[in-house]
Amino acid sequence: MSRQRVVEAVSESLDVKKRFFEIHAEGLVALADVIAARVRQGGKVLVFGNGGSAADAQHFAGELVGRFTKEGPPIPALALTTDTSIMTAVGNDYGYEHIFKRQLEAHGRALDVAVAISTSGNSRNVLEAVHVAKSRGLLTVGMTGEGGGSLAGLVDHLFAVPSKDTPRIQEVHHLMNHILCELLEERLR
Repeated sequence: MSRQRVVEAVSESLDVKKRFFEIHAEGLVALADVIAARVRQGGKVLVFGNGGSAADAQHFAGELVGRFTKEGPPIPALALTTDTSIMTAVGNDYGYEHIFKRQLEAHGRALDVAVAISTSGNSRNVLEAVHVAKSRGLLTVGMTGEGGGSLAGLVDHLFAVPSKDTPRIQEVHHLMNHILCELLEERLR
């Protein structure tokens, strides 16, 4: 990668972030309010995705249960991407498309929030899980790329990054998670 490409990549990333947060800043604040209200009533955050989105799910849950910047009680959150025994057993016995669905069937309750992360919005295992979440009365959040894919028509709150470039989408998702952590800490810690 040349110096020029580095400068271009940073410029692209900043542009996509700016456009996304101009569109979604108020929605993020509203989402933080709803999640905080559910947590106060005994709900938890269940977050999931594949590949880089799985890493984002784990990072997000880790910041909530641990701490982002403020000391205080843990914010209940589970990344459904961390238990390899469950994921491989379900994948082997039922199929990969069920790895998040089965976990939501086991752990999801009406006060919970399901956060589905998929850059395409079309990952079958993510969509299957959102169907379960909806049927159980969970609040559903989708973090996707441009257009939202099939996830767009399923979730209560859609945060679609205005890009089709997976690295740029993931960079925005990462920043969105950090901002959401900060907003939740303000409300719950």
